[in-house]
Amino acid sequence: MDPLVRFHNQHPPEAAGSLFEELLAGLAATPKHTSPKFFYDRRGSELFAAICEQPEYYLTRTEEAILRAAAADIAEMVGRDATLIELGSGASRKVRLLLEALHPVCYLGVDISRDFLLASTHRLAKDYPWLEVHAACADFTRPMAWPEGLAGERPVAFFPGSSIGNFTPEEAKGFLEGLATLLPAGGGLLIGVDLIKDRAILDAAYNDAAGVTAAFNLNLLERLRHEFEAEVEPQEFRHSAFYNEADSRIEMHLVSLRNQAIRVAGERVDFEEGETLHTESSYKYSIPGFRKLAGGAGFVPRAYWTDRHALFCIHYLEVRPDGFAGNPVYAA
Repeated sequence: MDPLVRFHNQHPPEAAGSLFEELLAGLAATPKHTSPKFFYDRRGSELFAAICEQPEYYLTRTEEAILRAAAADIAEMVGRDATLIELGSGASRKVRLLLEALHPVCYLGVDISRDFLLASTHRLAKDYPWLEVHAACADFTRPMAWPEGLAGERPVAFFPGSSIGNFTPEEAKGFLEGLATLLPAGGGLLIGVDLIKDRAILDAAYNDAAGVTAAFNLNLLERLRHEFEAEVEPQEFRHSAFYNEADSRIEMHLVSLRNQAIRVAGERVDFEEGETLHTESSYKYSIPGFRKLAGGAGFVPRAYWTDRHALFCIHYLEVRPDGFAGNPVYAA
């Protein structure tokens, strides 16, 4: 085990069984769907990092620019001696901007992809030797608890990349309520939210010319083959992504190129030609709309920062002063 990183396995073996059940339930539904969590094996995490480098994918560079411009303001609001908790640690590029501005005493990275998580937290521990680094392998879309033994006086969660958009608005409210129960009264949440904008910008961002997003989407089928005993030919599907204006969301699908049957864990799943597997939604919000959502989930909106083109927004929220003792409803 890495001597530089304190590892906490909160994704026990029995979780694999529940993932199988969740996967099969989605494939049996009408319309067929899977959770975005199934994208993220090691290869999926690498492909997503490559997506963030594509010229059409404005989200990452815009969010990073906002963080650079707002770093001093964020540091003043958060204060020193914080515990910074990154949900979905990924490549940890954005969190470095916060580490250098906030100088927290402790960092906790939480991610479902164990290998990618350990690699990213190891790099952070090497680059910031003064920082106490923890890694928790966990599905943070399900009920969880922070590991014991974290240093720092005040936990502040960081949820970048507009990952909140992968939930429906109802699910997003339940997720935020869950965070509000985990954080103490006055605990902070710094969250990136993609904004409603011209559909041409959105459609291009999820259909990059290099085909990286298509490869990322199709890699889900490769993961099903390797980890979920699936009999499926990825070349018999194609990537599709488009903006659903009525629901203010990008939808990603895998489209069956012919009538075919696949098998997952021995279960037969039939696809007609043109039928889709809905693999991801990415909801877009207005600034007032998201502040209202967060306010109804136990948080007090304190500040927000955006770019000059109003493409993206970073919100800083705090758990309301009397705390939150609700009963969060998580995504199924």
